[in-house]
Amino acid sequence: MSKPVPARYRTTNWSSYNAALRKRGSMLIWMDEEMAWLAPHESRPGRPAVFSDAAIQFCLSIKVLFKLPLRQTAGMVAALLRLAGLNWSVPDFSTLCRRQKTLAVQIPYRRVDGPLNLLVDSTGIKFLGDGEWQARKHGVQGRRQWRKVHLAMDTATSEIRAIEFTPSSDGDSPILPGLLGQIPEDEQIGTVTADGAYDTRRCHAAIIDRQATPIIPIRKNGRAWKEDCQAAMARNETLRATKRYGRAFWKHWTGYHARSRIEAKMRCLKAFGERIAARDPDRQTAEVHIRVALMNRFSALGTAEIVRVT
Repeated sequence: MSKPVPARYRTTNWSSYNAALRKRGSMLIWMDEEMAWLAPHESRPGRPAVFSDAAIQFCLSIKVLFKLPLRQTAGMVAALLRLAGLNWSVPDFSTLCRRQKTLAVQIPYRRVDGPLNLLVDSTGIKFLGDGEWQARKHGVQGRRQWRKVHLAMDTATSEIRAIEFTPSSDGDSPILPGLLGQIPEDEQIGTVTADGAYDTRRCHAAIIDRQATPIIPIRKNGRAWKEDCQAAMARNETLRATKRYGRAFWKHWTGYHARSRIEAKMRCLKAFGERIAARDPDRQTAEVHIRVALMNRFSALGTAEIVRVT
């Protein structure tokens, strides 16, 4: 039996996409002359902050983008400000380190008309331990430590709409309600696509509560649930369709294979580095959130529109 012919795809907006890729290399796209660089005056005890959260996030974004230590980050930010013709003072390395611990990172995103279709997945990211080459050549020397990043991506804009950063021991399914809780209540969710690890009552109930449709494959040893709630009835419908038409047909019919896009987004997250530099959990959270903010900024500049031709 001959193998099927591999599918072929074509990018339909290559000109604009090529221009967007060029813009990603411009350092001045991160500069906004109307940015509130200095912190507003607050009537509260203690020494007031000199730099705003937006200024600290900008500096830390440069740090993550170019994989710089804090001192070199301050030097590059000063050079960028001079290049942009701005006579602004620059926070020193100790200020950046201290403010990173409490920084509430602002993640930009675009809202589109119609229901929001989410792709959900998780991945691990290392922050302590030997590199891959040393571990392969000499074996693992000591304990390697990881954290887990949970993401929910909008299929229309390819932007991350929700993120959770947890210890590596936490499972996937308990985190899904928290991800959906980050979506504003006034924004309708159409579908939530995830793998079989999310085939639990907690996940199905959280999706149905948002009046969305779960696209979650049944575990291979999964059985029908007692139909005592709407979530169980929806899940049993998926089980019956899978048994009647087959798992492969169900995935093709529901569009489940679009979940590969969130896996590609995980690779984009790790393109900023296979490990995170911070050691403190709060600083690690801020670093991961800044990575997501950078990815959303790149997506806003332009993404490829790909269609299948054969």
